[in-house]
Amino acid sequence: MPQPLNPWIDAYLRHLRAVEVRSGETLRAYESDLLQFEERVGNLDLADAKRIRRWLLELGEAGISARSMARKLSVVRSFYRYLEHEHLRVDNPARRILSPKFRARLPRVLTIDEIMAMMEAAYLERGPLGVRNLSLVETMYGAGLRSQEVVDMNLPDIFWDTGMIKVTGKGRKERKVPLGRYGLTALRRYLTESRPLLVKTATDALFLNRRGGRLTTRSVRRIVKITMLRSAVSRNISPHWLRHSYATHLLMNGADLRIVQELLGHASLRTTQIYTHISQDQLIRVYQAAHPRARGHLE
Repeated sequence: MPQPLNPWIDAYLRHLRAVEVRSGETLRAYESDLLQFEERVGNLDLADAKRIRRWLLELGEAGISARSMARKLSVVRSFYRYLEHEHLRVDNPARRILSPKFRARLPRVLTIDEIMAMMEAAYLERGPLGVRNLSLVETMYGAGLRSQEVVDMNLPDIFWDTGMIKVTGKGRKERKVPLGRYGLTALRRYLTESRPLLVKTATDALFLNRRGGRLTTRSVRRIVKITMLRSAVSRNISPHWLRHSYATHLLMNGADLRIVQELLGHASLRTTQIYTHISQDQLIRVYQAAHPRARGHLE
């Protein structure tokens, strides 16, 4: 039988689930990091900054990447911040510990041609599930949605008169974003032809599985991977690539950075700015490939 969680860890995870409304995948990752931390440091109440630094050193010696170490430290810092707020500890021993330095990883994106190839593959699918899958990928790319956001969508979240959809993001924060003609057309077809064949009992859930229940993020991941594999482009992608591609393509075509921030639901502009680096890289590649003087010779 699995051992019961430390009461502090259990309380923190329940807080994340109820108050900050984190996804199941995030909660599992937090639980894993905290259990590993507890295993190394022992009594969580006695852990101090010195012991946490030694734990980070041990992670580095074990070959853990700086990026993973920074993530684990962030989880521990957040955990002790919660304990301090709840008066379970008088301090946060991880507050002043600097995160390991690492080079920011640029989001991976698809080119516009690759997106078009993916959508063409989706249009070739048949049957209720094929129509649903097309609508799903059109909606995710058309509005830049996270997996959790698209599975949380309900029927009343579509505003046909304005072409907008309501999205519930991290922390249950709501935003309204435009979907676009292709996305709305695919949604209308799904609701007319496909969803009535999938629904088993009354539900407001927008995207349904073959049993009539709400899709899960795991199902979304599988659908996106299969759709991409059926296209002429052989790339092993995750659903988040569609969101990254959405933001990058908007910026490449002149969208204002703050508008993209609002569309993505980012709390900080700094989070959105990473997409400007991708756009610049792509511009440089296009310039070097197309301009006769870019590589130091005339064509």
